[in-house]
Amino acid sequence: MVSTSETGHSTNVANFEELISRCTALGSAFNPSKDLLKIVGLNTKNTSAKNALQSVKTAKTAFDNATNSREIAFESIKKLSTRILNALEVSGATKQTVADAVTINRKIQGQRANTKDAAATENPDAAITGSAPKQISVSQQSYNSLVDHFAKLILLITAEPLYTPNENDLKLTALNTAMTSLKTANTAVINAETAYKNAIINRNKILYDENTGLVPIAFDVKKYVKSLFGSTSPEYKLINSIRFRSYKK
Repeated sequence: MVSTSETGHSTNVANFEELISRCTALGSAFNPSKDLLKIVGLNTKNTSAKNALQSVKTAKTAFDNATNSREIAFESIKKLSTRILNALEVSGATKQTVADAVTINRKIQGQRANTKDAAATENPDAAITGSAPKQISVSQQSYNSLVDHFAKLILLITAEPLYTPNENDLKLTALNTAMTSLKTANTAVINAETAYKNAIINRNKILYDENTGLVPIAFDVKKYVKSLFGSTSPEYKLINSIRFRSYKK
């Protein structure tokens, strides 16, 4: 769904084109001294504004596509992590190594350590002092955190010589490939978001900069026509009826 402000940006540009048309119709009478207000300057600004709007749309599409691709890439990470843990548990690895893997997998799953054993692990003195057990945060579910946790899990099983599953997708080669894919997908979103935000910044400068923005220029054009023909003139009323609105964000 297109936001009201996004529609407003497009409306401003469309109305600016109408403003140019009406100013052009005034003929030689429309002759401001400021270059930005001349017909040539208005047309240049109109072209820049249209290009800026298109750049935002293009960047938004790229960002959405990257986000969708990342979502697909991460869909199976929780299930895969649990399978890795199960394979490790039956490999003959020490209970300490398995316990470390359980902790990492819990973070990937976004689960709390809510058993008595887990509470004792988190706070060994709880049984003696009666203090409340420290809970594992469930807020570490950002994609960056998932990449970090999954990388730690791979490092753990890489250091375990007994982890030698026969399933191809659980072997270290496949898991490292999966890890690379996750990092690539996550980085693609970060880069696409940066490009999208920069496109928005550029659009806002072109449309709303205090001195050279499309909307301030439109208001200056109205003032010029008002000074030229008077506030009650049909020429000014025709120009003044075109509406513009600032959307500074």
